[in-house]
Amino acid sequence: MTLGDGTLPGLVGVLGGMGPLATVDFMQKMVAATPATRDQEHVPALISSIPQIPDRTQAFQGQGESPLPALVACARRLEAAGAGVIVMPCNTAHLWFDAIQAAVAIPLLHIVDATLTMAAAASGDTPRVGLLATEATMASGLYTDRPYGKAVQWFLPTASEIREWITPGIAAVKAGRLDEGHCLLVQAANALHVRGAAAVVLGCTEVPLVLNDANAPLPTIDATAALARRAVEWSRHARSV
Repeated sequence: MTLGDGTLPGLVGVLGGMGPLATVDFMQKMVAATPATRDQEHVPALISSIPQIPDRTQAFQGQGESPLPALVACARRLEAAGAGVIVMPCNTAHLWFDAIQAAVAIPLLHIVDATLTMAAAASGDTPRVGLLATEATMASGLYTDRPYGKAVQWFLPTASEIREWITPGIAAVKAGRLDEGHCLLVQAANALHVRGAAAVVLGCTEVPLVLNDANAPLPTIDATAALARRAVEWSRHARSV
């Protein structure tokens, strides 16, 4: 492996900033997922953290500017800088996954596929899984319509639970009010548990900043951690060949 010729095997491009704290959380989880004993064994990464990318949920609902041009511009910068793969630690941004992938020549890793693989490993043959995510992620079927997602028995929040707990809980985390965000989101998780969910997917990268196995009423499946593990696997393989 050399740095002088501008190539670096296994270089992961992180298309982040959605939001900034979620991007930091992704990086921490990628480090934690790496079996390393010294600096040089960790995953090389380039981070594009651009919080000014337009709001994904508002765009999906037809109430705001499309984030696609900004997402494509960030992806192309990462590609031009030498990244061999791109990851987006934002679930709702994956509504534009195919268009971003079409705009670059390097692969993107899909957060939902990584998360559903983790859910299958943790939940058995017929997973009974709740979902905590943005309004756009849930309304679009981003999780429920993926190939493996169709085999899951999903427990989804009601409209009032989204309105009263999930949307304001995510907004509180984005605003740095983590205690408030936890208080709201744990109520939504508990409602899913009461209705029969055996585990819950933390399907917005703000949610695992305040909710985890230690403080949730049921086991959690962390989408951020799932994507981080997939990125580590890709990078280690790319550096071994």
